[in-house]
Order: sequence, then structure tokens, then C-alpha cells
Amino acid sequence: MFTRYGYTTIGVAAIIFFIGISLSFFTNSNLLRLILIIIPLFFLIFSMNFFRDPERTPPQQDNVVVSPADGRVLFVKEVLDNKFINDKATQISIFMSPIDVHVNRIPIDGRVEYLKYYEGDYVAAFEDKASERNERAEFGIMSKYGKVFFTQVAGFVARRIIYEIKEGDEVKIGERFGMIKFGSRVDVVVPGNWESKVKKNDRVIAGETVLFKSIKR
Repeated sequence: MFTRYGYTTIGVAAIIFFIGISLSFFTNSNLLRLILIIIPLFFLIFSMNFFRDPERTPPQQDNVVVSPADGRVLFVKEVLDNKFINDKATQISIFMSPIDVHVNRIPIDGRVEYLKYYEGDYVAAFEDKASERNERAEFGIMSKYGKVFFTQVAGFVARRIIYEIKEGDEVKIGERFGMIKFGSRVDVVVPGNWESKVKKNDRVIAGETVLFKSIKR
């Protein structure tokens, strides 16, 4: 299954591959024939892999925050958030390499109460400063367990952030809401009533891996 965000790219790759095969019949050079087939084939396979969109099964709990993205945990750290949480908080950052699934999913049930988009630089996504300098979209959800803030951050290669939610939307855990094209990062920030369940370098799966669980108080 492929995400609809990639239909155009996959279609273009398929056309280039078809043209390459067609042109290969008109050359006597084995090297050129190989180039006309292998390079477009690589582009097509890469595009199909990048825009894959497997089904996911969210946890049957509402007191958890799941990962919005596939990838590797860059770090878990304490921060002071002045945008939506407005308090001391815990941040988990997830790096999505070009070979990861890039469709993003809602981390928790609730209502979107904050949404801002920023144009910016394209610092490598695994660098800490990327979350403040790069192109990004920021979201704040008010859940029954409190505020959850998360950010789509463009990477060094990525040049397009896609999201299909807006302020006021009611959202469900595990729902698809967008993607970041070609290498990127997602940050998730929660206040003190959440306990982190992952650590640095853990692999996480969008819509399934629990990042935080609420602490009863």
C-alpha cells in the first residue's frame, strides 16, 4: 500500500523507467543500455519504498502517547516549553531516515488547539538545533490527560512538510495526518504527568510504539 502523497512521484518514476527501457532498444552500447535501465529502476524502487504506507494497530488504551513516526529515538531530555505546554516538560525526538516509513500519525486522542507552520533552514535533522531552525509544523493536542505537543521537522534533504489537520479538529490516536518527504524528524513534548517508555536509539513504529504513559496523580 502506498500513501496518496506519493502517487505523483511514483507515477513520474514509472514513466521515466518506461522511457529508459524504450530508449535502450535504440542503442548498441551495452553500458548506455544498462544506464538507461538501472538508474530509472533504482529511482522507481526507491520511490515505491519511500511512499509505502502499511496499516498500523494503535494500543487499546487512551492513557498513552504513541510515536507519530517510524524511526530511531535521537534523545529523551528535559526541556522548558513556552509554546503549548508552558511548563517543564519531557521531549522525545525521532529521526526518520530515507528508508523509514514517512507517513505520520496522531499520537493521542484529543482536540487540536495549537497549529503553526514555519519556513526555515535545512540543518541535518539529527542535530538538536534543527527543531528551532528548520522548516517545521507544530501541533498541540488537548487530551483528557492533558497537553501533548509535537512537531514535524524538515531535514537536510527534506523540502516539503505535508499535514491535513487544522485547529479545532477532533483527532484519534493512530490516524494518518501527513508526512515529511525525504528524511526528517519528529519531536514529541509532554508535561510532567507522563512517564517516558523509550530510550535513546530505540526503534519506534508510528501509531503503535508507546512513547509515554500517563502517571496517575
